[in-house]
Amino acid sequence: MSADLALRLDLADLYAAYGACLDGGRLDDWPSFFTEDCRYRLVPRENHDRGLPLSTMDLRSRGALLDRVYGVKSTLFHAPYYQRHIIGPARVTGRDGDAIHSEANYLVIRTKRDAPSEVFNTGRYIDRVVRTAEGLRFTEKICVFDSELIPNSIIYPI
Repeated sequence: MSADLALRLDLADLYAAYGACLDGGRLDDWPSFFTEDCRYRLVPRENHDRGLPLSTMDLRSRGALLDRVYGVKSTLFHAPYYQRHIIGPARVTGRDGDAIHSEANYLVIRTKRDAPSEVFNTGRYIDRVVRTAEGLRFTEKICVFDSELIPNSIIYPI
């Protein structure tokens, strides 16, 4: 198997496991998809395209991700809902030393217990990934969502 094909399969596994983790409500496992010195941003497309720094969420370490998990599970009050991620094939957009730059489109469906499912968020992941002893991990995940409007608030990671 070629190295490029092996990388594409490893990326496909990473994205599939990431979506399954969030869809399964395993928030405690979410930070393990990232390196210690990671960055996770959720930003509207217009801000991203214009290079504006304002983000809906900007977490700058695995510790910050762990803090977000604690906040979601222990301090935020919200009506519970389920998420279902549909993630398109990742494509490698470049390399920078050991880092792999990749992008994938995503769609997140939200289902509240007493309501029909609805499109919750859609956009693209712009990622920087490195190979670690545990496998591929995100060093940067930028979730660029297409609409400037979000329904109510974003509680769970995208």
